[in-house]
Amino acid sequence: MTALINPLRADTFTAKLQARVKAVIQRALDEKRLVGAVVLVAHKGELVCCEVMGLADRESQHPMKVDTVFRLASVSKPIVSTAALVLVGQGRLELDTGIERWLPEFQPRLANGRPARITIRHLLSHMTGLGYRFLEASEDGPYACAGVSDGMDSSLISLEENVRRLAALPLLYEPSTAWGYSLATDVLGAVIEQVHGVPLDVAVHRLVTGPLGMMDTGFFAHDVQRVAITYVNDSPQPHRLQEGEVVSPFEGVVGIQYSPARIFDSRAFPSGGAGMAGTAIDFLRLLEALRKGRGVLLPDELIAEMSRDQTQGYELPSALGFGFGLGLSVLRDPRLAASPESEGTWRWGGAYGHSWFVDRAQGLSVVAFTNTLYEGMSGQFVTDIRDAVYGALAEGGSVHGTEVIACAEDDKVQAAQETEQ
Repeated sequence: MTALINPLRADTFTAKLQARVKAVIQRALDEKRLVGAVVLVAHKGELVCCEVMGLADRESQHPMKVDTVFRLASVSKPIVSTAALVLVGQGRLELDTGIERWLPEFQPRLANGRPARITIRHLLSHMTGLGYRFLEASEDGPYACAGVSDGMDSSLISLEENVRRLAALPLLYEPSTAWGYSLATDVLGAVIEQVHGVPLDVAVHRLVTGPLGMMDTGFFAHDVQRVAITYVNDSPQPHRLQEGEVVSPFEGVVGIQYSPARIFDSRAFPSGGAGMAGTAIDFLRLLEALRKGRGVLLPDELIAEMSRDQTQGYELPSALGFGFGLGLSVLRDPRLAASPESEGTWRWGGAYGHSWFVDRAQGLSVVAFTNTLYEGMSGQFVTDIRDAVYGALAEGGSVHGTEVIACAEDDKVQAAQETEQ
């Protein structure tokens, strides 16, 4: 699939948008809330903003670049979820079939011992009853005692072993009766391996990243010099994230044990929920392919299902007005969320300091990758970038720029051929 990044054309809309976005990033840098950032905005298939500011490595004064590679954390989830949906589109996977069909050893039970059934839809929508180790209230919680990995630590167990340990623990609730962020995407990765018959990293490349030309995105980073150093919000300035450091995203949970070195370790299992690395422009390619549809990756009816709130009205913690679709959150009430985004907007982020959203009604795809947690995932910066984009959009003006994704018919044929290989 073809992607072009050329100098942006000078026009009213792009000038206003770039000025607003640049001001937001500069303020975050000046206030030492961020160390560096890459922010890309596409509108109706054209790249209208590309701001690259700050440092990828503060200690060596290495500047951020548009092709800087970031550890993606949960930005991995929509990539792996899309891979599963490609298999659904091919008729090789079924949304409402129990996962025991592909993982016969995965026989979860409720706390009372009663068996429970988890489907592919449950995995994609986080309606499984599974949890995350980092969300436990104490260091001796069930997931910790069982040695379950969240996919961001230095654990050297296999994906198969991690899923086995997870399956032995009681579910937190009966599937489909609540929403809970979890290791569901890691289990989904194990299903993809079984369906496709190859390791998850190979499957994701064949199904998604290869066809879209996301050549810098994968479960292993080969070029250390291109990978951004990660920093943690602190006073008077962010400190460099240390190997094995535990950082909590909010109060009341034990927090994530980070291994920045994991992405360079070829022995680390491919974590579908947190284990990938990639560039901002690579991820924009995925968002634009999904926003446009047209059968490039998925049939339009599957994208519609992906965009539908699957939670039956359950609230997402700390995300008023949002539900969850298949692999991403869905805005169901902009007024409750106090957001200028359109109803149905997709959004999520990543614990290494990233946020993104797609407003299909407005033709917008926005990627904001930083190297500072948690400001870049859930801090004021995220809201400020959102408001800068919609502020420029509200001012109007014609929209011109550089085409991001070219979806020619021969591209679709080539993608289909690569997928089948």
